[in-house]
Amino acid sequence: MNKHQIKSVITKSMWVLVVSFLMHGCAIQMTFDGASIPENVHTASVQTFDNRAAYINPVLSQTLTEALKDRVINGSRLTLAEETGDVDFSGEITGYETEPLAIQADAVSAETRLTVRINVRYENFKDPEKSWESSFSAYRDFPSEQNITAIEGELVSEIVEELTDNIFNKAFADW
Repeated sequence: MNKHQIKSVITKSMWVLVVSFLMHGCAIQMTFDGASIPENVHTASVQTFDNRAAYINPVLSQTLTEALKDRVINGSRLTLAEETGDVDFSGEITGYETEPLAIQADAVSAETRLTVRINVRYENFKDPEKSWESSFSAYRDFPSEQNITAIEGELVSEIVEELTDNIFNKAFADW
């Protein structure tokens, strides 16, 4: 090897070291689902969502709370804290209602919409400026001739999945 080749190898090695130090010092961890969670955040907590809707589905509060816990555990590296975590989710169910859609000439609706509305508070104790409070809603339409009690569980499951995805994304994907 001549001097020029040795100098080139040393220069390349220095760049590799600099880049590796820079990458090692980054404070954000990216996950495959687009979540960016700061390195200093290790735990999350999810408080029970109180049901304050006029019409109450007796299992919705527990279903929503557990689904959000699952979404945080499965979508990030965070662990659930027994008490309050580095980040905390709380809130309440503010609406649970059905409404007729697509009214036909004979004043009968062809479809009905089930809507769930929630209010969520997200507190980031490591970076309070990232805390927020926001309302979310999701709905599913179904044929009016179907009995809601026969399909309510499936509809609620789909709605809760959409709501928890939206909450998670707002908290960790900065959308």
